[in-house]
Amino acid sequence: MTVNRLRPRRSCLAVPGSNPRFLEKAQGLPADQVFLDLEDACAPLAKPEARHTIVKFLNEGDWTGKTRVVRVNDWTTEWTYRDVVTVVEGAGPNLDCIMLPKVQDAQQVVALDLLLTQIEKTMGFEVGRIGIEAQIENAQGLNNVNEIAQASPRVETIIFGPADFMASINMKSLVVGEQPPGYPADAYHYILMKILMAARANNLQAIDGPYLQIRNIDGYREVAQRAAALGFDGKWVLHPGQVEASNEIFSPSQEDYDHAELILDAYDYYTSEAGGKKGSAMLGDEMIDEASRKMALVISGKGRAAGMQRTSKFEIPEA
Repeated sequence: MTVNRLRPRRSCLAVPGSNPRFLEKAQGLPADQVFLDLEDACAPLAKPEARHTIVKFLNEGDWTGKTRVVRVNDWTTEWTYRDVVTVVEGAGPNLDCIMLPKVQDAQQVVALDLLLTQIEKTMGFEVGRIGIEAQIENAQGLNNVNEIAQASPRVETIIFGPADFMASINMKSLVVGEQPPGYPADAYHYILMKILMAARANNLQAIDGPYLQIRNIDGYREVAQRAAALGFDGKWVLHPGQVEASNEIFSPSQEDYDHAELILDAYDYYTSEAGGKKGSAMLGDEMIDEASRKMALVISGKGRAAGMQRTSKFEIPEA
């Protein structure tokens, strides 16, 4: 079985699972991923009905081109198992991932993996196809993030959940995603880097969480650019106005994409028999080697996932 665990996730749109109007609208937005939320976006009394609403929209909606995810409630609540059973039994073939919030240790991921496997076998679904997205939202989860990343072959992403995390460490701020007053550096740098290292060490994607001032697009851009600069693959969007900004920020520029593709073509040529079997070579004024190829693969991969087209091509030098 081959599963694409590295799907495009530049923009991950949160949609309340209890709101049919929002679920309908989300299908037409250019977000890479849409997650239908049974957790914080659903009031406790609305959760049971929201499960069935989500099943209906997964089965009957048009989610073409989007990664389809459902965020269930965390394992410390009474809702989790019924969330998973109802949604996966009802719409498993039309679901890509389950997002598990407030993950604190690897065993919580293992438990979800086992439940998914039982449902898939019972229903006759392809076993192992549905992925898991693990959301880190407190200090314990961050301390255990490496083990969480390794807990199951289903794991596709590690996600930073800033609001609950800020509360868990008593951070002095009420503005989710903004820097706390009185601290001159980036208060999130260590958190983001630890998540990123765990993700990359296990060939997973790293996703930044939401920015709650939904009409402050400049603020969103600033926070998203910080995560993108570190190497994160995408960020949550809570409002249609944030989607375009996120897609842009987590895509390479056209210039960088073209340059990456040129490096790949040039390296392939120069290491070939025809190109002289060289370990390093010059591309214009730049020396390229195996390390250059690896760096270029990252940029080209992001550009290809974003559907970018080349505007230049490598020309074999004349003898």
